[in-house]
Amino acid sequence: MHLGLRLFFAFFTLAGLTAYFVLRLVVGEVQPAVRQVVEEILVDSAHLVAEWSADTLQRPPADIQQSPLAQRLRAYAQREVDASIWGMPKRQLDLRIYLTNAQGRVVFDTGSPSAVGADYSAWNDVARTLQGRYGARSTRTQADADGSLVMYVAAPVYGPQREVIGVATVAKPSQAVQRFIERSQRRLLEQGLLLLAASVLIGGGVTAWLVLSVRKLRTYAQQVEAGAPLAAPALKGELGELARAMDTMRERVEGRTHWEQRVRALTHELKSPLTALRGAGELLQEPLPDADRQRFATQVVAQSERLGALVDQLLALSKLESQRVPARLEPLHFDVLVRQVAAERGVALQGLAQLPATPVRGDPEALALLLHNLIGNAVDFSPPGAPIEVALQSHAGVVSFSLRDHGPGVPAAAFAQLGEQFFSTTRPDGRKGSGLGLAIARQVAALHGGALRFEPAAPGLRVHFTWPSHSPSSPH
Repeated sequence: MHLGLRLFFAFFTLAGLTAYFVLRLVVGEVQPAVRQVVEEILVDSAHLVAEWSADTLQRPPADIQQSPLAQRLRAYAQREVDASIWGMPKRQLDLRIYLTNAQGRVVFDTGSPSAVGADYSAWNDVARTLQGRYGARSTRTQADADGSLVMYVAAPVYGPQREVIGVATVAKPSQAVQRFIERSQRRLLEQGLLLLAASVLIGGGVTAWLVLSVRKLRTYAQQVEAGAPLAAPALKGELGELARAMDTMRERVEGRTHWEQRVRALTHELKSPLTALRGAGELLQEPLPDADRQRFATQVVAQSERLGALVDQLLALSKLESQRVPARLEPLHFDVLVRQVAAERGVALQGLAQLPATPVRGDPEALALLLHNLIGNAVDFSPPGAPIEVALQSHAGVVSFSLRDHGPGVPAAAFAQLGEQFFSTTRPDGRKGSGLGLAIARQVAALHGGALRFEPAAPGLRVHFTWPSHSPSSPH
């Protein structure tokens, strides 16, 4: 099962069980709580009626029915009501009141006048009250119907000497409050289900976000494994920290791999000059004619210069690779820089005089290094006396510089590798370079937000260097 489904099912199960038990507990508490509140009100009502009934119960039983209290209570039972209690209509009064004497016989009843004279002394509300205890009971009018339950609460009626002369009982059918209980339970269930649905949606969203983030990390790891040079996904929180840590680890691993490849290539490049130096050194130890000694000494110097140039290029490339943006940026004219580098190398470039004034922003030292390597590469691959052409143009904020030689060119299969370190084709004189010159030029172009592009010129090779006239801002 996928991670997302497992997380979602786990969240749904947890939320569902929590909602079930909470709703069951809350809904189950509604009915007892409401009945407790009704009973508390009935206690107050019973004691109020008991106080009102004290004088009436001291009369002869025949006079009680015609007493002012009895008349008021009958009038109460017959009142018409039109009330709306929190949206629930109430059309009749359902509070029953009956009075019993000290022997437990009914002397007045608003709910059933025919009950007058009946013996209620066995009922808990009357019996317990006459015994000086709290008297209350709940009785069904229909034995098998919970909705017919009636709550009875009684209070003692005291005589002049604080003796119990009777009991006042008030009764309330549970059906009168059952509709309020059912409405509350229904609303709780509805709100609970809505809350559960919202929890599931939130859980689904969180699960989707988490799974998407994990999938981004997985895809990134798979791309790194496949060698794709991509940046870490933009994530926040702990996953973002993990992504950045993975990116840092990738850079370190790639850097290590890169240096391992560079060391192997460098070792290969060093073999030839070191072998030549060793051979020349061994021969110079022997007696030689002056001409041979001079030739071998010249070879030692040439190979030493080759090694020195190789080390200088590696240092320059390493310095450039450690930079994210150019070391410094300043306004300059690229056409002027091209003329300066051509003069330093003593190379006559065709089209140099026609270069238009091209103001740019860049690192003068790095751009000069790029030009030195491009021009030097063109000179190395050009036959003696062959022209080297340059052109420069600027349009829509993009500068394009091109340089063409008239040498043997590059095989079509080698174009994709041009600019890679230690890759080079054979020069017209049979020598083979290190390939670091074009690698340095490519790194300078990338630092300025540009790129190098190579194309056949028939004969020769044309190099295009394009970059925005406003390079990335310097960190300094």
